[in-house]
Amino acid sequence: MAQPNGEQTSLAQDLFEDMGRKVEGMTSTQTNGDTEDTDQKVVEEIESLCMNCHADGTTRLLLTRIPFFREIVIMSFSCSECGFHNNEIQSAGQIQSKGAKYALRVESVEDLQRQVVKSDTCTFRIESLDLEIPAGKGQYTNVEGIIDGVRGDLGQHQDARMEQMPEVGQKIAEIIETLTNMIEGRNFPFTMSADDPTGNSYIEPKPGDAAGKWAKSEYNRTPQQNGQLGLGDEVPNPHDHATVETAPEPDLRPEYQSSNLVGGPTAERTVNNVDEEDIVENQVYSFPASCPGCTRPCATNMKMVHIPYFKQVILMSTVCEQCGYRSNEVKTGGEVPDKGRKITLKVNSQLDLARDILKSESAALACPELQLRVEPGTMGGRFTTVEGILTNIRKDLRAQAFGLEDGDAELPPGAGDSISTESKRSWDDFFSELTAAIENRKPFTLVLEDPMASSYVQSLTAPEKDPQIEVEEYERTEEEEEHLGLKDMKTENYGAESETPAQ
Repeated sequence: MAQPNGEQTSLAQDLFEDMGRKVEGMTSTQTNGDTEDTDQKVVEEIESLCMNCHADGTTRLLLTRIPFFREIVIMSFSCSECGFHNNEIQSAGQIQSKGAKYALRVESVEDLQRQVVKSDTCTFRIESLDLEIPAGKGQYTNVEGIIDGVRGDLGQHQDARMEQMPEVGQKIAEIIETLTNMIEGRNFPFTMSADDPTGNSYIEPKPGDAAGKWAKSEYNRTPQQNGQLGLGDEVPNPHDHATVETAPEPDLRPEYQSSNLVGGPTAERTVNNVDEEDIVENQVYSFPASCPGCTRPCATNMKMVHIPYFKQVILMSTVCEQCGYRSNEVKTGGEVPDKGRKITLKVNSQLDLARDILKSESAALACPELQLRVEPGTMGGRFTTVEGILTNIRKDLRAQAFGLEDGDAELPPGAGDSISTESKRSWDDFFSELTAAIENRKPFTLVLEDPMASSYVQSLTAPEKDPQIEVEEYERTEEEEEHLGLKDMKTENYGAESETPAQ
């Protein structure tokens, strides 16, 4: 029988405590060993078969929570007969609704100590060497541990390789030397990335990370990835007639139930012929889609609105009644501008906090005084207020940091104990400054840098220039052009090349 959400959350917190509280429990058990104080057994031991010598060995399980991440199970096997041992981790949480990719630019010895969780479905890359670690064994380590593990694997049978295949052995020896220089701090900077379709891998962030140092982006899984994860062989096609017939009726609010609303009770138009007419502003359209989380049919609602002194934008909302997945996104349209746009807002009062703000998916958000930076693609498109977007950022970061269902809830005793003292102090200072800004106790500057010029901050003096808003256009970099796919885009004479006869 399913339990209420509150009971499930409480059970998860009891089973998966922070690493620091686990250590305290182990220390307490050892200290009180004479009194047999073993009310809570921290590490579970299970007798299991050794796959090396087929004798009986011991598997130890530790259920814990990683700060700024989620619950995992750490497993350690050892065999007293042959000495074989093995360590790995498994994610104890559910598969996330979207895949996630992390990237880190390693620039110092401190960066080598950042925590890394690599699940068994994660592909890890050392971008500077174009070296890929395929999905396989799960690991809980740090950046240095990942590199050292690769170096150790490459070093196996290297002597025999040098004798049998000298050319291959020499190339591998060069890679091993480069990896050694990385570990010893002689080859900074270099970039690493982790790509996990389940969203259950992780590279630790730090407050105040500079632009381009740490980034996280989420993406929808491909049909092949969903099939590999056991979520269905393929994702239903929204344009397929069978999918349209099996899609559930959208549950729209009464004010949206009108005769000229797609999906409404008396609507005559369907998703198949929406393209025959222009989409009308301020009307809600509903069309069948597939849930990114469970791949089952669901409904997506869409509404086009016009932002004064800006442009038309499309609000999209997807709700899946099967798995509870929810998403809200803002899409901007129109032609691609010749230049990017940087918007700088000076926030000095409660009135400034109440300004509307549209952060597109391609925009980076930064507040230098708060040591805050949100990379493009991290939050998706958001249409809210200045106060609202800062509150969302604080809630998301607190939820990741302390394993809370609600990022605004009070911290349970011992939350965050597994974070190092210096790192915890930095995060406490960061949240304190961010809260002061949200509560209008600290002036700050908000910067939106958007290469697609699709972001917006409300002007209180429009159409006249607002003295607190500075808008600056800039030339996009080649990297931004490449990332946005603009370098390969051809909008004029695109048929000329195909018509040119081959020489």
